[in-house]
Amino acid sequence: MLRDHGGSRVPFGEGKGPGRRRLLAGCLATLVAGPWAPAWAGNDPRAERMRNVVDGSGRTVAIPVHPERIVVMHEPLLGIPLMDLGVEVVGAYGRDSSGRFATRVDFVEALFGPGRAKPRGFGALGQIDLEQLRALRPDLIIGSELDTGKLERLSSVAPVYVQPVGFRHVQGIDVERRLAALLGRETVFGERWQMYQKRVSALKSRLPGEAGKRSWIAVLLTDQVNVVGNMSGLVQAMADLGYVRLALPETGADGGLGSTLLMPVNVEVFGRLDPDLLVVMNNYTSAHGGETATKQALSRLMPGWDRFLKPAREGRMVFMDSSQVTTPSIQSALYALDGMEQWIGQQSARLG
Repeated sequence: MLRDHGGSRVPFGEGKGPGRRRLLAGCLATLVAGPWAPAWAGNDPRAERMRNVVDGSGRTVAIPVHPERIVVMHEPLLGIPLMDLGVEVVGAYGRDSSGRFATRVDFVEALFGPGRAKPRGFGALGQIDLEQLRALRPDLIIGSELDTGKLERLSSVAPVYVQPVGFRHVQGIDVERRLAALLGRETVFGERWQMYQKRVSALKSRLPGEAGKRSWIAVLLTDQVNVVGNMSGLVQAMADLGYVRLALPETGADGGLGSTLLMPVNVEVFGRLDPDLLVVMNNYTSAHGGETATKQALSRLMPGWDRFLKPAREGRMVFMDSSQVTTPSIQSALYALDGMEQWIGQQSARLG
């Protein structure tokens, strides 16, 4: 939970003037990222325009009141939600210095189209390039609990705010909602949420079955079948449409999801699944993520799936693009609604 302590109110000292402001700025700097004082805080005039927040790791961090040069440590999980809020992300770990993304899929293009400005990189794979990071002149770095071992080095460049992305902390598009609160983008989030909810309402009445009793599950294909976790626009959309996650027979009611995105499941268990709706996606690192390629990938893992899988035989199977629907953003939730709308149309045509 974000707690804003209001950097403009300090419970000690009286008086006015630049001397007091410098004193307060110095006090704020000592609170950042544990016991060390970051190098950027020493003589940076920005330190006078900071506020204190408690991040997802429990650290008290001094961040800019109005950050202008945000860098993220994970583009799909943190950068895309920020871009969905209209925030310019100047840098992202996972891109090289030319801005090329490390995987075959460029999430910015996949979700926003080819015209959207892309972050610059400071390390596509392996070690973070601190020189490239400093060259981006960030005033705020947003990371996740996956970056706790890097906090001291990152904090030498700019304040670091930790936004959890793990399944115990966030679901659906909670990441975007929390980042909107952090950065004062609640109005933008609210407008997009309202637009999204109108689309949900329009689709919900067209779905078969009773809301709250429709079961679903999503899988992503790599070199195995993986059940998708509980943090993504897809998960948000399915919950809002009245679908309930199907429990896996081996792991109990919560599906046994122990990671942010995926949990492997053996082909035998997958073959016995019978949800009201089965969503299947190809690996987003694959060169081909369309329906045809996804069917081919499934055939390699489970030959004859179109005969063995009951949802496939009965038209209760939906193919979606993983690069579009798996980020924790409203934009991904909208793409999931697109996929559901297409499936409803196919069902209507099939049933005549």
